[in-house]
Parts: sequence; C-alpha cells; structure tokens
Amino acid sequence: MLLSKFSSVLLFCSIWCLFHAVSTSAIKQPYVVYLGSHNHGPEATEADFRAVTDSHYEFLASFLGSDEKARGSLINSYQKNINGFSAFLDEEEAAEIAKNPKVVSVFVNGAKKLHTTHSWEFMMQEKNDIVKAESLWEKADFGKDVIIANLDTGVWPELKSFSDEGYGPVPARWRGLCTKGVTCNRKLIGSTYHGKGYLSVGGVVNASIYNGRDYEGHGSHTLSTAGGDFVRGATVFGLANVTLKGGSPKARVASYKVCWEGGCFDSDMLEAFDQAIHDGVDVISMSVGGPATDYFYDSIAIGSFHAVKEGIVVVCSAGNSGPLPGSVSNIAPWIITVGASTMDRNFESFAHLGDGRRLLGASLAEGTPKNKLFPLITGLMAKAANASSLNAELCEPGSLDPTKVKGKIVACLRGENARVDKGRNAAEAGAVGMILCNDKMNGNDIVADPHVLPATHISYTDGLAVVSYINNSSNPTGSISASNQVFDVVPAPFMAAFSSVGPNTVTPEILKPDITAPGVNILAGFTGAVSPTGLDFDKRNVSYNIMSGTSMSCPHVGGVVGLLRKLYPDWSPAAIRSAISTSARTRDNTVHPMLDGSTFKTATPFAHGSGHIRPNRAMDPGLVYDLTESDYLDFLCAQGYNETLIKALNDDSYKCPESASLLDFNYPSITIPKLSGTVTATRKLKNVGSPGKYQVVIKAPYGVWVSVEPSALVFDKVGEEKSFKVSFKAKWDGAAKDYEFGGLTWTDGSHYVRSPIVIRSA
Repeated sequence: MLLSKFSSVLLFCSIWCLFHAVSTSAIKQPYVVYLGSHNHGPEATEADFRAVTDSHYEFLASFLGSDEKARGSLINSYQKNINGFSAFLDEEEAAEIAKNPKVVSVFVNGAKKLHTTHSWEFMMQEKNDIVKAESLWEKADFGKDVIIANLDTGVWPELKSFSDEGYGPVPARWRGLCTKGVTCNRKLIGSTYHGKGYLSVGGVVNASIYNGRDYEGHGSHTLSTAGGDFVRGATVFGLANVTLKGGSPKARVASYKVCWEGGCFDSDMLEAFDQAIHDGVDVISMSVGGPATDYFYDSIAIGSFHAVKEGIVVVCSAGNSGPLPGSVSNIAPWIITVGASTMDRNFESFAHLGDGRRLLGASLAEGTPKNKLFPLITGLMAKAANASSLNAELCEPGSLDPTKVKGKIVACLRGENARVDKGRNAAEAGAVGMILCNDKMNGNDIVADPHVLPATHISYTDGLAVVSYINNSSNPTGSISASNQVFDVVPAPFMAAFSSVGPNTVTPEILKPDITAPGVNILAGFTGAVSPTGLDFDKRNVSYNIMSGTSMSCPHVGGVVGLLRKLYPDWSPAAIRSAISTSARTRDNTVHPMLDGSTFKTATPFAHGSGHIRPNRAMDPGLVYDLTESDYLDFLCAQGYNETLIKALNDDSYKCPESASLLDFNYPSITIPKLSGTVTATRKLKNVGSPGKYQVVIKAPYGVWVSVEPSALVFDKVGEEKSFKVSFKAKWDGAAKDYEFGGLTWTDGSHYVRSPIVIRSA
C-alpha cells in the first residue's frame, strides 16, 4: 500500500545523507547484524541495557578501526531480548562481520510492505453468522486486560474504539511507554515509533508526523479490529450502521509504529519487537510482510521467534500476492499465518445495462441519478492520443481523452494502479461513473471501495459481458445503483483472490497459511489525517473505513488469540495456534467446500490452511498439538542450521539431537512434498479437555495409501499426551505427481480435531 504523501520544506534526513555526501571508495549502506539472545534475567536495569549498546560499539570498533567510527556507524542497538544492531557498513565490512563466530546473520536493512490491497487495497459484527463468537467473548470476559500489540503505521487515539471509559488501572506488569504524538489512556496503554532504519536508507519524514500517530489509516484499522472496544452506530457513508467490536474488545492495546512512506524496514521492526517483548504484551499482530526468505535473514521471523520464546503469540498476514503459487509470506513455523476470505455481508451496487441486464457489483459509492441512462464507453475506446492501449484500458493517469469520456460511464480494467485511482482518473476526464471490471486473475473477487464518483466493481465474467455489450451495441447505455449493505450472502466464505498461497518456498514441509479469516470489505477504525481513499483531492473525512487485505484478516485472528490467552493463560503459543487450526471449517454456508475467489473452484489448504476460523470451536478444541522452544530449535537443526548459531538463540545451552526430522515436527498439519516409498510422520496430541477416547477418521489424498497407528487414543486426564504415527505410500507409479490433499480427524463424538494432509510424490 502506498502511504499518504505530505509536502513540507522541513524534512528529516538521516546519517545516510552524510555518508553519501562523502566520497568513499566503498558505498556504505545499513545492515542488520543479528547476534542471538540476551540473558538479562527479570531484574535487568537501564544500566544493563546501556552496557549492551557499549558492547555493540566495542564489537563494531573491532572491525571499523575506532570507537569514533563505530559510534558514527551504529543505527539501532537491540538491548533487551534480541541481541544485535544495525549499522552503516560497506559490503566488505559486512562480509567480515558475518564470519565472526558470535554472529548469527548479517543482512541488508530491507523494506517490507503492508498487506492491504490497493484501493487502496472485522471488526466482528453482531450480524455475522460465520465468525460470530459471542459465547467465547463472554466466557473470556471479552479479553479483559490481555495486552495486544500492533506493529504497523501507528494509531489514531481519538477513535471511540480506544476510549477507556469503564476501564480500571493499567495492569501493573505493563512496562511500556507513550511517546510523542499520542496521548495514551487506560485502554490504549502504549505508543512508540521506530523510524531510524527508514531514515538510514535516505527516507524523509515531515517533522510534524515523525511520531506514533497514524497518518495513513492502516494501523488504526488493524488495531481496532484486534482489540477495539464496542462502538455503537458505527457507519461509513451512511452504510453499515452496526455495533463494532474488536476480536478482544476489552483488551488493552499498544501501538508500535514501524511503517513509513517508504515501507517497513527490518531494523525498525526488530527494535519494535524487542520493545514490545520487554513491555509485557501478550499478543503481537503484524499485517506486514515481504517475500519468504531464510529465517535468520528475516526480521519478522527473528523478532517473532524471540516473542514466542517469551510466551507471546505472534499473528501475521499471509500476503496479497495471490493467486500466484508459492507467494505466501511470514512462513516461520512459530508464527500464525493468516489468509483472507469473505464473509456473509456485502455492500452491493449494480451495473444496469441498457439491454435490461443487471450485474452485481460491490461499492461504497453513490449511484448515478435514478431513472436515467448514460452512454457507456471502455477505457480502450476512450484512449488519449498519447496513451498506450493498455494504459487506457486500465484507466491510468492521463490515458483517457476527456472529449470521448465526458458525460459517460467508463469501463476500466482492474490491475496495475489502485482501484480508486482509476475512478479518480475517469472523473478528472469528465466521466459520470465507472464500472470496474476484474481481470481473469482476480475472477470473482470484488471489493467495496469509497470511490470518488458513482462506481461499482464487478467480476471477470460480468466484465466480459459489459465490454461485449459496449463493443457490439450501436448505442450502449447504463447506470449504477447506490451501494446497499446486505447480509446472508452465499456462498460465504470463499477465499479472496488476492490472498497469498502456498506452497511454502523455504520449508515445503510446513503448510502455510495456517488459517483464513475475514479480510474482504472489513469495517474498522480509521485516521482523521487523510481521506478514505488517500487521494489528495478527496476531501472527505471518516472515523471508520472499509478496507480489504490479509492485513484485515490477521487482526481478526489476533483478537481471537487474545480471548484464548485470557481463557487459558498457561497455554503455549503453539497450543493456541493448534486450537484455532484444528477447529477451523473448510465448508461454506451452503455446506459445500470453500471456493477459490479467482476461479470459483474448490480451494485447497495452500489457500486456506486448515480452514476458516471458528472462534467458539477454538475455545474447546479437545486436543492440541503442542510445541516448545526446544522443538523449534530442533526444527532449525532439521533444516540444516549450524548448531553453534542455534545455541546463540538459547543462551548457549542447546544441543542438536542426533536425528532431527521435519516429519516429526509436531505441527497441526502434515505436508510431504517428496513422497518416495513409505514415509512415516509422528505427531503427539495433548488433552486439554475432559477424559475420553478418540478415534481417527482418514480422508486419504487421491492416489495415496494412508495408515494411522494406533487408530484410537484414550486420555484419562488433562495434560496427558499420546503419540501416533501416520504412514503414506503412493498406490501406483505416477500417483500424486502434483499436490494432492486430504486430512485426518481425531474425534470423541463431540470434538473434531482436524489436520490437513498435503502430499506430492518425489
């Protein structure tokens, strides 16, 4: 998502400007140097933290030649839980540092991005039947006093979602701060901002907005979705007059601003993770990501590992690069990775054609004048003389001829530029409306946007019909109806076409995403600093806005995690992930398998993971697949990481087992990307419910023989663990040449502990 632009003469410029103003033989750029973990203990003081920074100066000086050079080079020093720093280095210096045995990894301070679709591109609502979780909310006391952190674009503290009316004192365990730009209260208990990494790459920030406030909207939207309080009568443009509440509406919330106009930089995110862990948060929600990469070179994987090590649950968005295979991000197994799907509410707007057809679309815009038809034209037909055909078809800036467009409704193709930007370009050329037509890749994935002119967004198939009608009619006409909120939409949920999908490109044996949740047309809090479209000429102002993306689905899960953390404070992050995953549903409200939004064919676990979240079922999962810190270290051993480097994550007390296998990693799904002969995986279940006998039910992937031993597990008490083995073998040569999908379920008649199976032959 492009962040809002602010023009100002007064700009911040980092040390970067100084380094690049000096002629040097080697170009310096910011790197992150990761050294592992600290071992401060619970009574660490500010003096201890300052000593860490001094040690970083000393370490740097040993490579750069002097303390003065080290102090001029250092950007961030991670003092509390994560051991490391960021600094200006040339390529040769970075390579030398990487050779040091104390160093786990060295990588360039790169940028990740927000996972909102460009309409930019749930709050859980009382009307929603698919994800409604009233009994879990009530039993978990609405997440009271759980602390949810959001690493994002900041917060707009004046939102009613963050009112502290009725709240008691801030929990005594809280150690966080409220820094410049934001006034905190007993609900919004923390706000910090982290931008030195952004400034180090030459980023510029208007001095008046270099603070923890949200000047973009994304951070307020995601934080209020995860932990916003009850807001009655919330509306946007007169639509969706509902009571909003975050997933954990009585949680305390804290904002850590890490994203700026140029992106969300590694060194800043690590600093925010380090601070949030120290502050005492229970849940971290992060709707940010980049291409999947090696775990030791991924700031989110590193930061989240340290958080999980301290019992903090980390929830991240899967990304918006779907339906491209292998596009899923945030793939570390200690993260809960969330895809995006629809829900049974929509904001309908119809495109009416002059031949009587009525095509369903989505929008938040007003309609054209009633009982009046307007001429229709495609963007391609309206091409300006100096524009390319493709740019005109996409309604890119300057691509439309005003003499052809004026007074007409323009049909624009989705893609490349932001959806609302297409409408702006059409309006500037004199159009009275826009029909936004999906490309083939986006298929049936339509999004309600706050367009600046009458507009509706229709599917690929309907878009073809509109273009055909325009091309084959002597006088094509049409109109657009105003948006209207509707419920009980079918089918729902289905996967958003933009939601990133597997397979996992770093560790194919780990299924990602883990889960899917509502991420399309989500109503939640916004900022008062920009318009709902973010376009300069849009002067509208809203307190709540509708947005789409895995950015929006991630905090739904973060909110549910808050409820589970309140209900089960002793559960590990892995147990909470297991409860959410194994209780999910893969069928929609027509009791058919969930569909893929691009093709409307059956979606696979590569899109939805274990399925669509069901909070009430997650409250009582029966059994869970648990994991400890040692299990994650064993996982890294099985991945082939050096034992010496792994020890740095665990205070030097860890030793790799003689045989570590990804097949035996206790994940709540089973993925075998290279099936050859008979392959056996081991899993272990922990009883978190009443005593009982569980039988296994197998749904074998096509062409694969599956056997489970034993086929029944008896649990006599809470906390008891039982292991089982699952064996797989291809039924014939060439079976499972491409990925095949199945599942296994353990059930005692009232609980159904489901795990997807994903298999491909070698």
